[in-house]
Amino acid sequence: MRVDFSGKRVLITGAAGGVGRALTQVFAAAGGRVVALDVDAAGLAELGVPETHAVDLTDPAAMAQTIDTVLSAGPVDVLISNLGWTRAETLDQLSDESLVHEMDINLVAGMRLTRKLMPALRETRGSIVFISSVNALAHYGNPAYSAAKAGLEAWARAIATEEGPRGIRANVIRPASIRTMAWDHRFEKDPGIFQSVARLYPLGRMVEPVEVANAAAFLASSLASGITGITLAVDCGLTGSNLSFLDAIAPNRET
Repeated sequence: MRVDFSGKRVLITGAAGGVGRALTQVFAAAGGRVVALDVDAAGLAELGVPETHAVDLTDPAAMAQTIDTVLSAGPVDVLISNLGWTRAETLDQLSDESLVHEMDINLVAGMRLTRKLMPALRETRGSIVFISSVNALAHYGNPAYSAAKAGLEAWARAIATEEGPRGIRANVIRPASIRTMAWDHRFEKDPGIFQSVARLYPLGRMVEPVEVANAAAFLASSLASGITGITLAVDCGLTGSNLSFLDAIAPNRET
């Protein structure tokens, strides 16, 4: 068997970003009719999918209007909630404004979106996949982002529990560091940061966007029909290990 979304309408948020582009490509290649949402209109135009909507999902009225437009053109079978962004690396870098913004974009927008789409997803017995982060499990910096992603995982479990009797499945992908444009500001400060971060992973590298997309496609597909309420780590082994600790106590081990 293979992942097949033929005849399925797949709504992807944050579609113009690095992971969003990979999600769009993977679902389209599997036959899905992708509906791509992002605030970046120019980025959406580069995706090559027939249905795109430029919208700021942190704006409740704009979100509601866009989803009404999407649903007027047909049902939604799959939602991939991929919207996310962060900048404040530590607690002392947060302001009241940035705290609210990071919570809105990483948590509240996804909550509002799923509530708005829930009646439609009930009709199709749809599937939802949220893109979270290893920051939801442990602190790797970005405190507001970490708190928001932990909340998003709890929200997914609530949906899985309460909407399961209506046929809706909700799952989470928990990636580790992914080399996308979100890392550009760090790379500008320290060009060697990727080598430093890669040493923390048992696989010796960061996660590729397509690896997140492939995992999301599996969880959203009929191949995962009995799976709901779970969080799948796509993290090159980061959360299954403490490689830096092992390096400290056994620096001369064979590799």
